[in-house]
Amino acid sequence: MIYRKLGNTGLEVSALGFGGWGIGGWEGAEDAESLRSIEMAMDMGVTLFDSALGYGNGHSEALIGKVIRSKPDRDRYIVTSKIPPKNYVFPAQPGSPVAEAYPADWIVECTEKSLKNFGLDVIDIQHFHVWTNDWDQGDEWKEAIERLKAEGKIRLFGPSINFPYSEADDGIAMMNDGRFDIMQVVHNIYQQEPESDIFPAAEKNGVGIIARCPLDEGALSGKITPETVFPEGSFLETYFKEDRKKIAYEKAQAMNWLMEEGFAGSLAEAALRYSISFPAVSSTIAGMRNPKHAEANCAAIEKGPLPEEVLVRLKAHAFDHNWWI
Repeated sequence: MIYRKLGNTGLEVSALGFGGWGIGGWEGAEDAESLRSIEMAMDMGVTLFDSALGYGNGHSEALIGKVIRSKPDRDRYIVTSKIPPKNYVFPAQPGSPVAEAYPADWIVECTEKSLKNFGLDVIDIQHFHVWTNDWDQGDEWKEAIERLKAEGKIRLFGPSINFPYSEADDGIAMMNDGRFDIMQVVHNIYQQEPESDIFPAAEKNGVGIIARCPLDEGALSGKITPETVFPEGSFLETYFKEDRKKIAYEKAQAMNWLMEEGFAGSLAEAALRYSISFPAVSSTIAGMRNPKHAEANCAAIEKGPLPEEVLVRLKAHAFDHNWWI
């Protein structure tokens, strides 16, 4: 496993993080498999485990915490959570009052719920699950975060940036102001936007970047075809609705040169390695609902960043889309 500094936080994390959304209750997820996957990831060197209070109403946190509590070297592992907005508006809307989404008592209440779910004394990284720059000037949320840090309930804080993001919610001002220790942001071969603004700002300010969705929910796995069938009622069935499976297949086929020219063994491998090819990225988090996912993802990351010539050629494959809607 490759390890990287998490900005200027003093922490070191695995370049691959365990994404806990899928194990929280997606159709097809099984707890026994999820627990084995967490164990496999640990065995292969993963130290960052990402979750959220909203992932199965705390179920993902409980599964991750169960495994971590069983380890004698608990301090080796970094756990994250995310506080849902109290008004449950995803993504946050510019102009919306921070008091509706993140009043101080809500921040504390959700953090304490997550601590109970994990069964741990501290959450290493706490996030707001949504963000808009209109909240820059709010004092109540800042005081709540500082209080949680002072009480030892959280160590670091930062937002999970809206997708798609813009100057209205890029978090750069708060990075410059020293309020964010880390940031989570969507980044993959298709969504390359953070490379032009968020990454440089993070490097300038010593903010750790956790990239999410490196496989674009499977669109960059290379396994989606027009005939693919997902479990009925699953998130993926919605994400790849209408003609999106066909689009995903054609976009993936256009990158066969990565394998044909020997740059990667699979598109999924190339996609994971793409995200860690940028120095600003401390870790990229991927879902691993079974041990096979964990083993394959770890093996891909261990091959390291892609060559510069590949990164240049992949610029042509940027695909601006928002399939979360």
